[in-house]
Amino acid sequence: MARLIISLACVAGLLSTSTAEAKRCGGVEMADSVTVGEQQLVLNGMGIREATVFNVDVYVAGLYVPTASNDANTLLANDVPKRLVLHFVREVDRSDMEEAFQNGFGSAAEAQARNIERLTGMMPDEIGEGDIITFTYLPDSGLQVQVGRRTRGTIRGAAFARTFFRIWLGSSPPNRGLKRGLLGGECG
Repeated sequence: MARLIISLACVAGLLSTSTAEAKRCGGVEMADSVTVGEQQLVLNGMGIREATVFNVDVYVAGLYVPTASNDANTLLANDVPKRLVLHFVREVDRSDMEEAFQNGFGSAAEAQARNIERLTGMMPDEIGEGDIITFTYLPDSGLQVQVGRRTRGTIRGAAFARTFFRIWLGSSPPNRGLKRGLLGGECG
């Protein structure tokens, strides 16, 4: 009888353990939630980075935060763990990423020049279709950069991380549909 009870408990445990649901955008699927350290982050939204006058899809981005919000200022101001996942849907050169970061940091580029150089140094020479780059901010350690499953380094400082996330959530995102999607709006 005890063996039966243990077996039933194990089966019930397996049934109650659910895998995270997934959301789709631009043919890319991302989990509804992820665990960072010991904290669960929820998928705030997903958007597509379009480039050139032809609106060529470059990557699908997903933003994970502790509590979902459609207010960019709140998301930027809160000094909490955040994760931005870029799932590339086309090939990109390192020089394209360097240029994108320089443009994205805008007026803060000069003040953050050393950190931007470190950030671009963590990028691979070529990013292929299907490659994933993950940026995870943890208040106690900084912005961690991961290419695929390999951690490339961490850049310390809440100010740098806030400026980094402002690229996507600030007043001049790479494209409006990307920001709208990351804020929980329609993927696009």
